[in-house]
Amino acid sequence: MKIDARNLTCPKPVVLTLEALPKLAAGESLEVLVNDPVALGNLTRLAAQKDCDLKTQQSGDETTLTLTPRSGVKASDDSASEAQALCDLPDTGASVIAVDTDTMGRGDEKLGHILMKGLIYALAHGETVPQKTIFFNGGAHLTCEGSESLDDIKDLEKRGTTILTCGTCLDFYGIRDQLAVGGVTNLYEIAKVMAGQPGVTTL
Repeated sequence: MKIDARNLTCPKPVVLTLEALPKLAAGESLEVLVNDPVALGNLTRLAAQKDCDLKTQQSGDETTLTLTPRSGVKASDDSASEAQALCDLPDTGASVIAVDTDTMGRGDEKLGHILMKGLIYALAHGETVPQKTIFFNGGAHLTCEGSESLDDIKDLEKRGTTILTCGTCLDFYGIRDQLAVGGVTNLYEIAKVMAGQPGVTTL
C-alpha cells in the first residue's frame, strides 16, 4: 500500500498513515512519500509508537518511509485527534549535525571512540534533538552494523531526527550493505543541506 503525502502539511500525512496501517495484511508494508521535514519527523515518531519497523529512502527533497508493523495495528477511534497529539513537535535545537569521524578530538584513538560514543548518547537522550544528522567519511561507520552507537542513533531517528549517510563513503569503505539505520545520501544533497540550513554543527 502506498500514500503520496507530498506537499501535505501535518497533521494530514499522519492522519492518512493512521487510517492506512490497520488495513494492512499480516507482513504487508506501507510506503509513505513526503517532502516536508516536519511530516518526516512526525511519521518517524508514529512508526515507533505503533511498533513498526521503519526504513527511509531519500531522493532529493523527498523521502519514502516504509512502515512494517510487527503486529496488527488497531484502528484509531479518532485519527485526527491522535495525529494532532503526535504533531506537537518539540524544539529540535540545532538544525543539522554533521559527523565526519568515528572518534572525537585529537590524541588517543581509543579515548576518541569513547568520547564519540558518549557524545552521541548525549544527543540521543537530551531534551532536544537535531532535525538532521549527516554521517560521512569515517563517521559512516557509526550508522552500520557493529557500531557501538547504533542503538543511540536509532533512538535519535525515533525521536524525529533524519539520519543520512554518504553513499560515496559507504562504497569507499565497502560497508553499504552493512548500513543499519537511516537513509543514503550523496555529496550534492549534503552540500545543499549544509549550505541551506543555519546552525550546522560538525562533530
